[in-house]
Amino acid sequence: MSGMHVGIIMDGNGRWAKARGKPRWRGHVAGVDSVRDVVRSAPNLAVTTLTLYAFSSDNWKRPPTEVGRLFWLLREYCRSERAELLENGVRVSAIGRRDRIPRSALGTLEELEDATRHGTALHLRLAIDYSSRWMISQAAAQLARNVQRGALDPDEICPARMEQFINQGAPDLDLLIRTAGEQRLSDFMLWEAAYAELYYTKLLWPEFRGRDLASALAEFGRRKRSFGGLLKIEPQVKVG
Repeated sequence: MSGMHVGIIMDGNGRWAKARGKPRWRGHVAGVDSVRDVVRSAPNLAVTTLTLYAFSSDNWKRPPTEVGRLFWLLREYCRSERAELLENGVRVSAIGRRDRIPRSALGTLEELEDATRHGTALHLRLAIDYSSRWMISQAAAQLARNVQRGALDPDEICPARMEQFINQGAPDLDLLIRTAGEQRLSDFMLWEAAYAELYYTKLLWPEFRGRDLASALAEFGRRKRSFGGLLKIEPQVKVG
């Protein structure tokens, strides 16, 4: 699957709800509409891999009622969107830890993963109970186990081998978007963002739509990417 890989830190649900005098969980519910619209729009914008930061490992620190609502929303999303995702050729997969996800939510998520596994129009990756530092540490641990059992020479450990475990088959990240005005990565795709373009918007996540994804991609298209090298400068031709 060729095309662009976009990652999004979906921030601002709580602030959106607070500004309207609603409980925080209402912001998360509203944010699902943004997910739906962005997923619908992505393939038409040449995005073939979309990674959404749905629940960070740090989010366990939130009140249990809010955490419960978030996993309820995950379960409901997997159920309500299944038919449309299948019809539109969207493949869904989750990255992050699975051992702490509530059983009912995990079961519904894995059913959706299995049902959509042949989708080719868009690969939708949901980062759930996700920590980039944890993913990097797991990659290092796997390489250490390979060395321990004699399947790998320590001198063969390199970024490319680490990447095999961290990327999990996804292409390089091209663009990372964060909503709600914050300008930090918050432990999201730290390795993958090494050469990604970063795009920040003050829009709160429930306000973000496919048109805003298009604006971010238009800005991305105007940027010059050298990946540490020198940009190719076209020679100027003198006239006359």
